[in-house]
Amino acid sequence: MTENEVLSEFRASEALLEGHFLLSSGKHSGHYLQCARVLMNPDRAARLALALASALPRDLKQAITKVVSPAMGGIIFGHEMGRALGKDAVFVERPTGTFELRRGFTINPDDRILLVEDVVTTGLSSREAIAAVEAEGGKVIAAAALVDRSAGSVDLGVPFHPLISLSFPTYDDNEIPPELAAIPAIKPGSRAKA
Repeated sequence: MTENEVLSEFRASEALLEGHFLLSSGKHSGHYLQCARVLMNPDRAARLALALASALPRDLKQAITKVVSPAMGGIIFGHEMGRALGKDAVFVERPTGTFELRRGFTINPDDRILLVEDVVTTGLSSREAIAAVEAEGGKVIAAAALVDRSAGSVDLGVPFHPLISLSFPTYDDNEIPPELAAIPAIKPGSRAKA
């Protein structure tokens, strides 16, 4: 699946938004990818996951024993990646602010984990989820995402495989351009400001 085909999926589901957005990272942007909208259609979610799974290196696919995603945004795509790879998919969540396994999910010391996100911008959630997996004794051998918003600059400490990489400009509070500052900021994500 090409970048244009992936973006067409976002446009078709009205998931590529324009305006003034306050991202989970605390930065501002004129664009937002609402992955929940692109993933709300099961057939579309499956197509995107199959495209990413098929792009992963063969040796990596053979080594993966489990897929782990951070809640909330990564759950649907992580589940679809688990289906595409034929592996169990579980998630970590933050009931008290720190990622942890719940709901009877387990990670074994011999598990080789693919961490799956919907969108990676700064990598904070991914690194926190990786730490939670390692605290349970698992080994994250790679990460994957539907979208890398860092355009390849993020370092997760493991090989990272996004379906597409995009570089929409982001701004700190004191750097917001006047045309963006004139629009009220919307906080569309699922995580409180970092």
